[in-house]
Amino acid sequence: NYRVKWSKVEPANYRESIIIITNGLYHKNYGPLSPRVRLRHSHRYDASLTITDVALEDEGRYRCQLVNGLEDESISLTLHLEGVVFPYQPSNGRYKFNYQEAKRACEQQDSRLATYQQLYKAWTEGLDWCNAGWILDGTVHYPIINSREPCGGRLLLPGVRTYGARDKQKDRFDAFCFTSALQGSQVYFIRGHLNFKEAGQACRNHGAAIAKVGQLYSAWKFSQLDRCDGGWLADGSVRYPITTPRERCGGLPDPGVRSFGFPSKELRTY
Repeated sequence: NYRVKWSKVEPANYRESIIIITNGLYHKNYGPLSPRVRLRHSHRYDASLTITDVALEDEGRYRCQLVNGLEDESISLTLHLEGVVFPYQPSNGRYKFNYQEAKRACEQQDSRLATYQQLYKAWTEGLDWCNAGWILDGTVHYPIINSREPCGGRLLLPGVRTYGARDKQKDRFDAFCFTSALQGSQVYFIRGHLNFKEAGQACRNHGAAIAKVGQLYSAWKFSQLDRCDGGWLADGSVRYPITTPRERCGGLPDPGVRSFGFPSKELRTY
């Protein structure tokens, strides 16, 4: 006798977007999730939501309401995706993105702006970054493990430092992006002394495409990709993933994706 209503709480504005409403045997789907959602119906009282082909933007808070005139019930739950957060800035230097540009930049790198929970979790796992960046709710933060002078001084405690909500049009910062292993793609290395254009062609010769930054981070995190050689990526940057730190691979003690920045695309070095 209950109507079932599932909705998603959008973190940027805390509004609820309806996903599916049922009324007896009838149901109607709404919004961008529409083609990928249904009720599970494993028995007559089962109102569980099933999402197929889960995507990065599906992460977040969902609400299920059971509506029956006088007696209404509701429950909220959060869908967490296993992933990795990485700081991102463009080739022309730091603090160049307003909010919408930061959002677009992450999407172009096969990722999305991180939530505060994702950034906080990344900090607990060792993310230490001095530049402030946008996150999904329009606030700006930076995670610090080792307090130091250029990053607010030695006296400030470690933590996720915050600038709070900023003007999404006028203020400019870097971006904190989140990616996961959802795409099912494989990242692999092609050896050679190639410029940027030749690297792209080498990938196409393999029936592949030059990797994006988010894809490299995902391969490092979930496939333990470990290469000591710098390789071109789609945004024109050169990076290499290290899962087993060693002296000749940058000399840093922790695993990570190291960067050579954005060298000249004409260099036949990587």
